[in-house]
Amino acid sequence: MTSAVTPPASRSTYRHGDLRRALLEAGIELARQGGPSAIVLREATRRAGVVPNAAYRHFASREDLLLAVRAAALSALASAMETELDKLDGNSPPADYARASLRAVGAGYLRFARLEPGLFRTAFAPADGPLKVPDADKAGRSGLDPFQLLSAALDRMAAAGLLTPERRFAAEYLAWSSVHGLAMLVIDGPLRSFSAAQMEEVGQRLLEMVEKGL
Repeated sequence: MTSAVTPPASRSTYRHGDLRRALLEAGIELARQGGPSAIVLREATRRAGVVPNAAYRHFASREDLLLAVRAAALSALASAMETELDKLDGNSPPADYARASLRAVGAGYLRFARLEPGLFRTAFAPADGPLKVPDADKAGRSGLDPFQLLSAALDRMAAAGLLTPERRFAAEYLAWSSVHGLAMLVIDGPLRSFSAAQMEEVGQRLLEMVEKGL
């Protein structure tokens, strides 16, 4: 019995670097559709149109591909946070801009989780060992990764006199855990039935609470 799905023909014309990019893009699409567990090296090679052995020149294992996709997901998350930052008025008074920056990075984080749950799950998927990819692969357009964007927003709060040095210490972990917790409740928990409008309203209230509570 023949399969109803015809696999793509193998290619042998990839220029140097093209195959790695094709495999990574296939891995990203798998993650988008099914999260980290959907990233399978053999399926990525099938989608890229090459024989499985060709992948090992670029990714020695499924774990290596997962780490690369995870970095790409973090970069996409950073870009979503930067998109919200780009909407701010840079001529605002420092205190107003600092508050708005903190809310913007949180809003971008929550919006990405809602719109790209598969990539969001992958960005924080457990992996064996450290994230062995260049820092630039995890960064957005600014060169900062999501955690660094949050840190920069908190530094603005401190510089504007809104956070004392004592309260600035480790504030990233308090803000991050609060916003990440809401994101997970919405995409994988009891708040899955929330509409986009409900997510927006609750998200803004949470960000206001975080800002005032730091």
